[in-house]
Amino acid sequence: MSEQLITCELTGVTALDNEELKMSQKTETMKEQPIFSVLSDGLKQQPSPAQAASPVATTSDTESGIFSGECETCVEHESELDWFCCSERKLICSHCAIVGSCHGHTVTPLATRVTTVRNQLVDVCEKIQLQALRIERFIDQTLNDKEQKLQAAASRAREQVVAQVTAAREALEEEEQRLLEEVHREEERVEQCLLTQRAHWKQALSSLSNTRTRLVHTLTHTPDAQLVISGQEIAERVEEAEGVGEPHDTDQLSMRPGCSDSKLLRGLWATAILQGPNAHGSMFLKFDQRTVSPLLALSDDHYTVTFVNKKANSSMPYDPARFDCWPNALGSLSLSCGTHCWVVDVGKSGAFKIGVCYASMHRKGSGVEARLGYNAESWVLSQYAGEYSFCHNGKKLPLPIVKHPQKIGVLLDWPSETLLFYELDSSAVLYSLTHRFSAPLLPAFAVTDRSITILH
Repeated sequence: MSEQLITCELTGVTALDNEELKMSQKTETMKEQPIFSVLSDGLKQQPSPAQAASPVATTSDTESGIFSGECETCVEHESELDWFCCSERKLICSHCAIVGSCHGHTVTPLATRVTTVRNQLVDVCEKIQLQALRIERFIDQTLNDKEQKLQAAASRAREQVVAQVTAAREALEEEEQRLLEEVHREEERVEQCLLTQRAHWKQALSSLSNTRTRLVHTLTHTPDAQLVISGQEIAERVEEAEGVGEPHDTDQLSMRPGCSDSKLLRGLWATAILQGPNAHGSMFLKFDQRTVSPLLALSDDHYTVTFVNKKANSSMPYDPARFDCWPNALGSLSLSCGTHCWVVDVGKSGAFKIGVCYASMHRKGSGVEARLGYNAESWVLSQYAGEYSFCHNGKKLPLPIVKHPQKIGVLLDWPSETLLFYELDSSAVLYSLTHRFSAPLLPAFAVTDRSITILH
């Protein structure tokens, strides 16, 4: 809200009364500062508590030129303070505007200024009231509605968690019961085979013992003349002994390795190890710089290998541990016991191999003995031209993988003799095998397209 501002000009050194001064002033309109600036300035001009409590009412304010108490007259001109200087933002008298310190400043009548401030305060109070109403409405409607929706959503989420965990628990319990029963049946079957074999061979042993006893008796107690004509009887005894046969072990005398195998349990086990709340990995695993092929470039942190032109790394120093022809690299950790897992980012590569190999695997030459997956000392999951397979000893088992995995986890469990490949994004087991490894293993890698990275 604008107010009428009056600029006072000096007309003489003779003092004029207030009425003559008011008649000689010229008015003009000027933009005021925002109400918050006005109020803050007003607060600055308020007397301090010490000043307010002072019994002396005539203490002068040299900056404003007025008494700091309740006096409404100018100290210098002893005239009524009925004007407001907009330039210095203080109360003045008419003489201050004409011949005093505020000569030439923009001034306005006190009543007009008061009206303006009051109107501004009214506007501010109305805005504050409207803001308060909006806040009350926000609290009463929006926040209460959000709280109700929150409680409903949290309740549904809890019910969903409980339902899913209950279903998983029931499935696991049923799977556990099924597997335990299967193991028990297999145990009983093998036990029955053992009992049968034991009874059979005990009987055979008794028959052989009796035959031998009779043959020894014949040998030691039969006269020579009768012995030479007892060939038929001796032949029958020998044939009887030979008919017993030789004992030999069979698969029927051992439990089937797959009797405790469960796709559901294997997937949950791998998920728990690779992605569970206590997920662990070989945090110190890196690429062993000594083994990196000249076809690969190793990052400074030893976590990434990138396929490059052979000439780019042809100056790499000779090392008996280095692959010199195939684009292979081995991990820095030797694994011979316990449970180990690591994750490889393969999203940037269209051709790679990841798995394990014996430390004794050949490193030199272009033969299959140094090619991952093509010898008896390496087990790898391979991807080439969009096709996935498990490779060992030159045999490739195609894998039905449609979507290109971004991260592949490798799980090696020595107690269960299990090697497992796992896709983290879908929590799917890509392939697993059970094998009795006879020597320490090393993580094995190969790449012929862009790069792969060991994650931690």
